Amino acid sequence: MSTDLTGLSYVVLNLVGRNGAGPHDLVGMARRGQRLYWAGAESKIYAQPKRLAELGYLTSEKTPGKTRERTHYRLTEKGVHAVQAWLALPSRFPRIQSEAAIRVQASDLAEDPRVILESLRPLRDDIAELEAILDESERREPQFPHRRRQLRLLHSLGRRILRAHLEWIEEVEQELGPPASP
Repeated sequence: MSTDLTGLSYVVLNLVGRNGAGPHDLVGMARRGQRLYWAGAESKIYAQPKRLAELGYLTSEKTPGKTRERTHYRLTEKGVHAVQAWLALPSRFPRIQSEAAIRVQASDLAEDPRVILESLRPLRDDIAELEAILDESERREPQFPHRRRQLRLLHSLGRRILRAHLEWIEEVEQELGPPASP
């Protein structure tokens, strides 16, 4: 793995892919499901293509936009080789930052551990939102015939992650009892 590339750099190179993309497109793709697999601030995603172009991993060209010219990035040969080298590296278990899991672990410190159940309720809304995003992503799969198999596998992982969270929330609800009264 190149020392001038970060995990987010590889995410951006992947999203630029065969068809190319502009910074706005990349942020849109990240909003539409990428957060299930990778957390990155929009400002960092916007900054990556220009940095990667300066390093020779992407080329850029101006294309017409609705109101002004847009910058469209494409992978260079160096960018393709960097992704290919990265693909050969071993994958590690993902870093997880689950506030919900830590709340459940700390629930023995609460006066009434059932208040934790109230704190988990918004997770169900987040899961429903992410399921809707996956539904939309699956509807768009035909637009990317060269990635149909990869997208199907990625969406399968996303569905399993969401299902695992829902099952875990149900287990927590059974263990900690009904939610506390407000």
